[in-house]
Amino acid sequence: MQIRSAKLARKKEIIRSGTTVEQMVRSIADLIITGAMHPGERLDEISLANRFEVSRTPVREALSQLCASGLVCRQPNKSAIVTNVTQKHLASMFEAMAELEAVCARLSAERMTVDERRMLDAEHTASARLVYSRCEDEYEAHNIEFHTRLYRGAHSEHLAELANQTRARLAPFRRAQFRIPGRLARSYQEHDVVVTAILRADGPAASLAAYTHVSIVSTASTVFADTGTD
Repeated sequence: MQIRSAKLARKKEIIRSGTTVEQMVRSIADLIITGAMHPGERLDEISLANRFEVSRTPVREALSQLCASGLVCRQPNKSAIVTNVTQKHLASMFEAMAELEAVCARLSAERMTVDERRMLDAEHTASARLVYSRCEDEYEAHNIEFHTRLYRGAHSEHLAELANQTRARLAPFRRAQFRIPGRLARSYQEHDVVVTAILRADGPAASLAAYTHVSIVSTASTVFADTGTD
């Protein structure tokens, strides 16, 4: 009885931490992308709850987020299953992302305030420490903030919304790039070209740098993707 109570208390503690859903989304997404979970595989809520030692509530939330990203699909009154993300569809999403980020970078170069440029430059410079220390998780968090600053810097709410929505669907694949040796340093260098162009208010150069960066991310990210074909 005491053991059971301890387990239940642990589950509640994990749920209260507010990180359980995010951790589950990342873990399940990684299993799908690396091929440990295959297209069509059933995702049972009870099994997942036992695996992560949580109740079924955070499991449902995690699966809902994965459905939104396109990695999982679920029909009414049926279990969720792993989606077959084709290379063609993935390439299409990255193509759209590259175009959106190119526009955001160009507008950022034209519209960012002095303070916004200063903060972009300061955070980019500070991220060099993360690269040197090989802090992948911390650099990933910085990377999200870096791109968010480009979306905000464009000063276009609708464009920022589109960019954020597309990025959310590609997040698991974009995260996979950092498993490649040396990718952190190359990402920093690519960011540097974008930042330099924005600080110079050079819209066309910023646009090209951002487009090139996302195109490289696309290639790097799909190295680990076990996607199907049309």
